[in-house]
Amino acid sequence: MDTHNDRDESDKEFVKAAAKSLQIIECFGDGRARLSLTDVSKLTSMTRAGARRYLLTLTQLGYMEFDGKFFSLTPRILRLGYSYLSASPLPARLQPILERISNRTEESSSAAVLDDKEVVYVARSAKKRIMSIGLSVGSRLPAFCTSLGRVILANKPADWLDHYFETVPRPALTEHTKTDEAVLRAELESVRERGFAIVDEELELGLRSLAAPVFNMAGEVVCGVNISVQSHRVSVAEMEDCLLPILRECLYEVERILP
Repeated sequence: MDTHNDRDESDKEFVKAAAKSLQIIECFGDGRARLSLTDVSKLTSMTRAGARRYLLTLTQLGYMEFDGKFFSLTPRILRLGYSYLSASPLPARLQPILERISNRTEESSSAAVLDDKEVVYVARSAKKRIMSIGLSVGSRLPAFCTSLGRVILANKPADWLDHYFETVPRPALTEHTKTDEAVLRAELESVRERGFAIVDEELELGLRSLAAPVFNMAGEVVCGVNISVQSHRVSVAEMEDCLLPILRECLYEVERILP
């Protein structure tokens, strides 16, 4: 389970112990709240003895607890995520904009950044629960089949995308999910030209999502912002005709205050 794709362990500045500790922390998540030593060893490809040392160290530091059989994360781990949220000005600047979007559209709005192969939610204004899973700040979703992910991927350089398609799995999450590389590349080109993405029931049946990128002063995409709707209530045409102008107007306000 190696998410550090670009690391170079021959680099003298690379600290393996720190990397392995973070790798163990990343084992825990949705559906993996409690793991045994054997589970962690398999997920990280570490020896049982090595995994045990890291787990017990994290337990002594207060980031994990151990009941004699299973390890689990403690609330102390939230300090790591809160450090990003409190240090980065982006979530604070986005939150009132998302709330404005939600109030004007009566739909949920979210902002996310790209982390490895997934998008991570950094701010959210929820009007109603429209997915089978609950979404909140810190939630992670695949980039290739989400509108948030596509507006970010569409603005990545060609060599970056080559590496992405070579290394990232693209499972079909619904019968509508686009997984073919050629189809996805054409979709990303269309997103780049139009400046927005609409994903129709590719992530979850009954869910449609519209997203646009947020650019900084240097012309770089710093995140994506979306509006999500239930497919039986809002058509694709209505999203483009009615919701897109509101989204673009609000994002213009964000880009004016970004460095």
